[in-house]
Formats: sequence, C-alpha cells, structure tokens
Amino acid sequence: MTGRRALSPAVARRLAAVATSGSWTRAAIAQRFEEIGTPDADRIATRLFDLLPTPPVEGVDSVYRLLSELPHIDEPAPLVEQPDHEWRFDVPKWTHTVAVAQAVGLTPAELDWFADPGEWLRHKAPTLQHYRYRIRSDHRLLEAPKERLREVQRRILRGLLDRVPPHVAAHGFVPGRSVHTFAAPHAGRDVVVRIDLRAFFPSISQARVRAVFDSLGYPPRVSRVLTGLCTTSTPPDVLARLPFDTASRLRGSHLPQGAPTSPALANLVAYRLDRRLTGLARSSRAEYTRYADDLAFSGADLAADRLISAVGRIAADEGFSVHPRKTRIMRAHRRQHLAGLVINSHAQAARTEYDQLRALLFNSLRTGPDLQNRAGRPHFREYVYGRIAWIGESNPNRKRALLALADRIEWTG
Repeated sequence: MTGRRALSPAVARRLAAVATSGSWTRAAIAQRFEEIGTPDADRIATRLFDLLPTPPVEGVDSVYRLLSELPHIDEPAPLVEQPDHEWRFDVPKWTHTVAVAQAVGLTPAELDWFADPGEWLRHKAPTLQHYRYRIRSDHRLLEAPKERLREVQRRILRGLLDRVPPHVAAHGFVPGRSVHTFAAPHAGRDVVVRIDLRAFFPSISQARVRAVFDSLGYPPRVSRVLTGLCTTSTPPDVLARLPFDTASRLRGSHLPQGAPTSPALANLVAYRLDRRLTGLARSSRAEYTRYADDLAFSGADLAADRLISAVGRIAADEGFSVHPRKTRIMRAHRRQHLAGLVINSHAQAARTEYDQLRALLFNSLRTGPDLQNRAGRPHFREYVYGRIAWIGESNPNRKRALLALADRIEWTG
C-alpha cells in the first residue's frame, strides 16, 4: 500500500468536526457528510464507523487522526458536488438522497435501512429482513418485499421507472402492451421460434441495475441508494434450501422476482439485447418481440438453427443465457403457440380453453356457481369474468357469447 491518503488534512479536519457534531451512528454521520456535499459520504462514514464504532472519547482530535490516516480510496472527487447533471427522459431530478427519502416517504435513516448498502440484513433474523421467501415447485424463488418496502418500490416505479420507455420489442409489464401484442406479430407466419432466457431476474446483477440509474443522470450516491432499494441478496438459510445452480445465482445482489420494480428495471437492462435482436431479426426479414424471458421470432424461410445460434451469442454478450431445452421451432403445419395463445391464423386462446369455460358457465346456470367452484376460490365471480376477458381480448365473438352466459348466472357472495 502506498502512502497516498484519501483525504487532505483540511478536508479531514472539516469532516471530523461534522462527524462529532451529532449522534454517533453510521447513518447519521453519512447524512451529515452528505449535507455538506461530501463525495462518497456513505463510504467515508462507513470506513470511519468501522474503525470507531463507539463515540470518540477524545472528541474531534481522535476522529481527525483517523480520517487523515485513511488510505486512498478509488475515484476521489472534489468536496463540492458537481451541480449539473445530464438528465435523460422526464425523470425526477433527485440530486441528493434526502430528496429520494422525501419522494418515497422515508426519513434519511429509514432510507439507509431499506437500501441496506452493506447487505447486513441478509444475515439477520427473518423478522428484520425486508423480503418474504417462497420456493416454487420448479425451484424458482419468489422474493416478495414486505409491505413498507413494497410501497417504496411502487413509488419508484410510478414516479421514475414508468417515465422511461423500454424498447418497442418489449411487451411484458409495459402499459398498453400484453401477451396479445407480444404474440400478434407472429400470427400466420411460416416459422415461429420461441427462445427462453434462463433465470431472467436473478441473472440481472446489482451492477447492471446501478448502470440504469447512472445512465438516467443520477449522481453516484443517489444511484447507489435507488439500486439498494430495488435489489437484494438472498439470505444463507434460504440458499441452503435451493439447488446449487439456483443458489449460486441468488447469492449476489440481484433483481428479486416479486418486487414491483423488477419487471420495469429488467426491461431497461435488456434494452441493448432487444435492440440487437431486433437488428438480427431485420437482417433475416423476420419479426422479433419479447415478453419478460420469452423471446419470439417469426418469418418465411427462416433459417431457424442459424438464428438460434446467433441469439445465444448475443444473449451471452449482453449478460443473459438461453435455456436450450425450452427452445421451440414451430412450423405452419403444426400447432404454433406463444404465451398461452395459439397463433396459426391469429393470436387467440386455444379452443379447448374456450370450450372448458363455456361448459363451466352452462353448468353454473344449471346447478349454481357454488357447485362449480371446485377449487374453492374466494372471489369466483371475478375469476370467471377475468377468464372471459382473457379469452375475449383476441376474439370478440367468443367474448360476447361467454358474457351472455355469465350475465344470466345468479352469483352469490
């Protein structure tokens, strides 16, 4: 290690005075550093607090000695924050974490707690952690934020992320787009290729999420906090219950599958992937769309094997990986389907799905809906009308026929 120091004597003296001017907690020290425009305020406060976790007995002089002896840290910056940022899109111009805290309804100390920059909470008791965990039968892990963090993430989604448009090829979790708009461009095509991305959300690391916020114009400290609020690393006791490959992807900080912000951030992280795959499709005179981790290509005389190989290379280059066993090549003389819709002629729900719902409605007319609710759904009427909307979105005639039956049923509850 060289003799180069992180802070000049004058800056160390000023920060020592600020550090000892209030309560001695890491978050409080970082907040005071930030209020005077200290670059890397959180990092410097963390380093100081790690060296001196209890209030200094000798006061400002002992703190000054510690700060003046701190070794050089990467990317030093002047003490005064740069006033001008190049903002992209109509995002809120948060230049300080105090503004972020106000926007999401937290105090600065609470903001630090929820962002968890040191990933301390993954080693704490479940009652202190911000997520609930559920392992599905296919070993996928759902990481659902608890109520307060969920509300914070919703505010970030509505106030910030919804203002940044994803690529036109992205149809999942985008207002005005759906599985129908995802599948419709491929209807009636000679060849349809469906490719699945492996572990879509867990494969998106904290660094890639941070790059999104950086690219929008946020200063480093704000980007770090926003990233911390939207990513997580899975606790060791949860990892122990998962297969090795799955656990290895979840050990580092990543987008949680189950957070309100994850789909929008995943779409923005995948922007370059969508742009490159759109270019690949155009070079083959094909169509390309994406719905979350489902990629779809279609065209006439499409060289499917060559396309699949090229997609795999591009996906790997962009930090994703293809799930080879889920890749499908569907030709016009066989059933073609995407996201639950049959697309041989036009995108619509399968005939069997329509027939099953029609039979359920007929039986509900004869015996009453309660006897047909074999799964015991608490809101059976809403469930039925939701299925009608799903089937009817792509076929108005089917929708009218199903609604005519449903409106004759005497619903209870």
